[in-house]
Amino acid sequence: MELLKQRILKDGTLEDGNILKVDSFLNHQIDIGLLNEIGKEFKRRFSMEKVDKILTIETSGIAIASITAQYFNVPVVFARKTDSKIMDRDVYEASVYSYTKDKNYNIRVSKQFLNRGENILLIDDFLARGKAMEGLIDILNQGKCNLIGVGIVIEKGFQEGGKLLREMGVKVESLAIIDNPVDGKIIFK
Repeated sequence: MELLKQRILKDGTLEDGNILKVDSFLNHQIDIGLLNEIGKEFKRRFSMEKVDKILTIETSGIAIASITAQYFNVPVVFARKTDSKIMDRDVYEASVYSYTKDKNYNIRVSKQFLNRGENILLIDDFLARGKAMEGLIDILNQGKCNLIGVGIVIEKGFQEGGKLLREMGVKVESLAIIDNPVDGKIIFK
């Protein structure tokens, strides 16, 4: 998606450890116009699939999934990273390792929001090592839901997440795939 790539080059910054910061337009401050185009592109790429719900992980995936869901006319469900007194106790749960936070945490989805046989599209902002997607897929398997595919805004193509998912037979649609940075410069595959 050329519009996204240009925005990454213009406003994205590389930090130590090949961490790409896009917080000025994607996951802290949000450019709604760009997000709208991202949602349209995910709809185009998954238009041949029957999607009943979109599932993501809090926090950064929620805005992307919500904008995308309006084009599919389906609800968004998000996996919670934190426990809450108002969260149902009857949940699907999976453990996920966060590279940016360097810790494991449990993600939870109330069983009332995922029904057996539903067709679920996973959406998230980044795909690097694939741990978040593995956790969401685990939750879908627990709920006996059908994984339609994975929509990713930015994939770090030099890390193994996309390759592992594709080897599992998962349809992965990444709007921008970053290659291993050279001399601090962002390069697309």
